[in-house]
Amino acid sequence: MSSLWLSYKNLFDNINIKNKLDDNLETDICIIGAGIFGITCGYYLSKLGFKVTILEKDFISSKTTGHTTAKITSQHGLFYDYLANSYSSTFAKDYLYVNELAIKNIKNIIDDENINCDFEYQNSFVYTTKNEEIDIIKKEYNTLIDLGYKPELVTKTGLPFPVKIALCFKNQAQFNPVKYLAFLSKSIIDNGGEIYENTTAKDLKSDFDNLITFTDNNYIKSKYVIIATHYPFINFPGFYFTKMYQSSSYIIGVDTKKALFNGMYISAKDPIYSFRTAKFNNKDILLIGGGDHRTGKPSSYNDTYGKLEPTAKKYYPDCEVLFRWNTRDCISLDKLPYIGTFAPNMPNVFVGTGFKKWGMTLSNVASNIVVDKIIGNNNKYEYLFKSSRLKPIKNYDEFKNMIVESSNSLLFNKLKRPNMNFSEIKNDSGSIIEVNGEKVGIYKDKNGKIFAVKPICTHLGCLLSWNDIDKTWDCPCHGSRFNFEGKNLYDPAFKDLSRYNF
Repeated sequence: MSSLWLSYKNLFDNINIKNKLDDNLETDICIIGAGIFGITCGYYLSKLGFKVTILEKDFISSKTTGHTTAKITSQHGLFYDYLANSYSSTFAKDYLYVNELAIKNIKNIIDDENINCDFEYQNSFVYTTKNEEIDIIKKEYNTLIDLGYKPELVTKTGLPFPVKIALCFKNQAQFNPVKYLAFLSKSIIDNGGEIYENTTAKDLKSDFDNLITFTDNNYIKSKYVIIATHYPFINFPGFYFTKMYQSSSYIIGVDTKKALFNGMYISAKDPIYSFRTAKFNNKDILLIGGGDHRTGKPSSYNDTYGKLEPTAKKYYPDCEVLFRWNTRDCISLDKLPYIGTFAPNMPNVFVGTGFKKWGMTLSNVASNIVVDKIIGNNNKYEYLFKSSRLKPIKNYDEFKNMIVESSNSLLFNKLKRPNMNFSEIKNDSGSIIEVNGEKVGIYKDKNGKIFAVKPICTHLGCLLSWNDIDKTWDCPCHGSRFNFEGKNLYDPAFKDLSRYNF
């Protein structure tokens, strides 16, 4: 099974998207990555008359955008009390306002372009079923009232189970992100832009007044570059790999065989569960999300999809699971995205990353900030997300965990002997063994065929872990992912793993 959204990827078939860059070219702006951030930047800039060229390693929306829950909301969990206490009330208020503005911006684009993308206004709720979490929801409510916002506290929702209390944001929204990007992509091309799929950007250099983006065999010369690759593929001088980690989460799409509720929902604390409806074949289906864990940390079926499917069956016994997918989200250590200039000595290179699971609004926020920087406008909200910020790390526990994970994978696990031998690896599973003093990643398919790789991430050399749910090799340091044959699937790595013949 795969993502509900990617079942609509045929919408790109009738758009003049290029299969692969096969020549050198010059452009005004080179955008690396064709998810919602990159495509939104391309849309705005092409409308302003810039010649835009977009490079995508796979196909448009193939990664995070095609695997999101696609909630368009300023309610990013219980977040505003944290912002007010960690920064200031003004800071929290501006963060709230700019995300509310993003909802309006997205609706304006949909109206201007007459886009059919199943956009619906919905109320958004953070709920709890636990008495001990009532106070934290009330605290968030009081902070929002102090900020001048008017949420509601309710005890009744549309969910098929009772809640103790829920915090409601009105006039939020949901949509189909692939339908949305199909229309934006067509607009970019209609305005003279070009989109190249199956084209991996591998390096970026400065050449006097121009920037040179290198792919496998070609290059693009441009005045500006926007790195929209989810996790920046350039390590230096930005050092984003020291400031972010990736989190995996899981979603199922369910035909409940019953009428469904209105609203979008997420639980207040772990274990996180997310609920929303979506359109499929002219009917509403239910999306249930959860099972969050740090990417690269081994997890079982019972801790991921095995939690979601029983939840669906509990409330909808006759339901049918139609879709099953997972995603990775970049999360900064202070919980705020990095948006703006990539590094002080790269003034014409821009970045948007670390959207922490709320990329539908934050990608629009990021696009507007980056576009304003390119055209020389002042954006009053840029200070919230300054990409060069050097403030003290506010979440010391996560910083410590990140360092420990990276250190363990880089050094200690390399020295530790694998605890499994070849004969113990079952069919349709994988593990790391040692052969002549070298670590080898082994996967045996359902028929016992062997696929062997060097299990060292091609990003910064971390030892990979086997993901038995998706049959992939995942990096616990920075979240790169490779299939069982060693093909790179997820950044920040972009090179494949070395393969061995058995």
